[in-house]
Order: sequence, then C-alpha cells, then structure tokens
Amino acid sequence: MKKLISVLLMLLLLVGCSSKPANEDGGELYVFLPGEYISDEVINQFEDEFGVKLYITTFDSNESMYTKLLGGTVYDIIIPSDYMIERLIAEEMVQKLDLSKVPNMDLVYEQVLNMDFDPNNEYSVPYFWGNVGICYDETLIDRNDVETEGWNVLRNQKYKGMIYMYDSIRDAFMMAEKSLGYSMNTDKEDEINASYEWLIDIAKNMDPAYVTDEAIDGLANGEKAMGMMYSGDATYIHSENENMQFWAPTEGTNYFVDAMVIHKDAKNVENAYKFMNYIIDYDPAYENSTFVGYSSVNAEVLNDLASEGGDFEGNDAYIPRDKTANDEVFHNNEEVLKTISELWVKVKNTK
Repeated sequence: MKKLISVLLMLLLLVGCSSKPANEDGGELYVFLPGEYISDEVINQFEDEFGVKLYITTFDSNESMYTKLLGGTVYDIIIPSDYMIERLIAEEMVQKLDLSKVPNMDLVYEQVLNMDFDPNNEYSVPYFWGNVGICYDETLIDRNDVETEGWNVLRNQKYKGMIYMYDSIRDAFMMAEKSLGYSMNTDKEDEINASYEWLIDIAKNMDPAYVTDEAIDGLANGEKAMGMMYSGDATYIHSENENMQFWAPTEGTNYFVDAMVIHKDAKNVENAYKFMNYIIDYDPAYENSTFVGYSSVNAEVLNDLASEGGDFEGNDAYIPRDKTANDEVFHNNEEVLKTISELWVKVKNTK
C-alpha cells in the first residue's frame, strides 16, 4: 500500500513538473500605448486565451513615445495617433503588415479604414477613433450659442472665467485655424499668425484655465462649464454628469484614428498579429470600449453600445460624426510644430 501511494505521489509530482505556465508556452508581447487605454479584463482574457504574457507600458504623448523609440527601446506593438504613424512609416520604424493574419479587419468600421496617413492599411490596424469638440454644461451655456458660434463660443464674453483651454498645441491651433476658415495643417505664416492672435484674444479676455486631463474631472464635477474635449473623454464626462453635452463645430475639427503598428525590430511578431486580430473582435472590442469610453473600431460594437440599452445610449459624444469635408486628420510637419510650440508658450504666458 505504501509503495502504491509513493508511486501515485511520484506521478503527481511528474505531472506538476511537466506543466508549464501558459505564458511560457505562448511567449510574450510588449505593447506601448497611451495611459488608461486598455481594460485589465481584456489583458487577462488575451493572456488566458493565447497563453501569451502581456507587458504593457504607457506613454503620455505621441512625442514622448517617439523619443523613447529613438533611444532604442523596442516594443512589439505601438499604438500612436495618425500623424505619428505617418512619421513612423516615413522613417521606416514600423513594418508592413500581412493582413491575412488579421481576418477581423472585415469587422472594422469602414470610416476608419484607408486614412490618408496609411491609405491601404498596409502598416496599421485601427484601435480607437474620434474627434474633437466642445463639451459644455447645457444648464449654464446656451446650446444655440455653441451650435451657431462653433469654436468662437470660447471667445464669447458671457462665459468669461468659465472655460478650460486644453493644453494641446496642435488642437489649440486647430480650433483657431478652423474658426478662421483655414486648414488645420496650414504651413502659411500669415494664417498661423492670425490663429495665434485668435488664441491671444482668449488668453487676454476670457480668463481661461490651461489644463490637460484635469479638465475631464473638472467638467464632470462642474468646476468649469465649457472646454475643448476629445470625444472619448466627453463620453466619460457625460456618463458622470448628464448636463454635459458635446458639439463638434461645423467649421471643422480634428478627426483622429489611433492605430496599432508593429515595430520594425519586434521580436514577437506572431503574437503581435494575434493581439491585433483579437482586440478588434466583438467581445474584446466591446469590453475595451466600455472601459475606455472611446469609439470602437468594430462596427457592430459601435452600434450596439450607442443603441437602446447600450452603455452609451443617448451619449452624443460616443459616436462622433463621420469625417466631413471640413474635418481633417493631422499630418506630420516638424517645422510647423516647432513654430506653433513657440507661439503656444507665449499664449499661455499672456495675462
């Protein structure tokens, strides 16, 4: 009897020794993305399904992400914005995709495919999308003012001291340029200077608060009544405070797509394809969009979350309008960025 027990114990020990953690068999994957841009549940489900250990690193801006890549750090998957993807492609920092390994591309909302920065999605798979608009408290800000004045409502003296100015160089100049009828990708000196004066007018006359993500909780909590906001953040704000509405001015705005790319020196390419295909499938896309609040690139998820009974039913920010003739995607132009960066410092220092 003792001998039989010993044999059984030996067998159990051998079975235990031969069983490897799932991620040891499936390998690993290093992902570099904006902060709070993926659900923990999605991470766990991916690891369980594929036996791949995910290592998530976050960045706070496309520019800081780019700097880290220049320093030699390699990630398998990176999730930048459109204009930065354009730059990474031009500088051959990402690899061309084999889309036969991403069959779920058939599920992607067609309005976010074949964008100017990657016309045939040869390098990128969409992750989230949206636009930029005005988030405002309809009990304090006249809806008619917002919808008729567009970006210029931020210069309406009735609302002095009630606005946030988002500390984003590109989007600040985008607002000014669109309000003046220019392209947000203009490189004309006179148009850039006119846009600078538009922003100076706000700085001098509207007593704005220049902030970044503090504006999200500030608007949700009623600390200010209006500000420029990304649609995904406005989705969250409305879910916290139903008085907060969202309007994308008809004179045009920034229409953006954040997408997944594979680093040219990625070591876990097959796992990168697994992740790309997985993240745009219905269930992960649903969970991820519910958690983050940005618009899903999965067409069915997008519809279901905004429809009756969906988490974002009645939330105008969740499904931004499709790209119009006045809406644009940012293009990479380092010279213009340098110019407006210097001007933006002067704007914020204006009293």
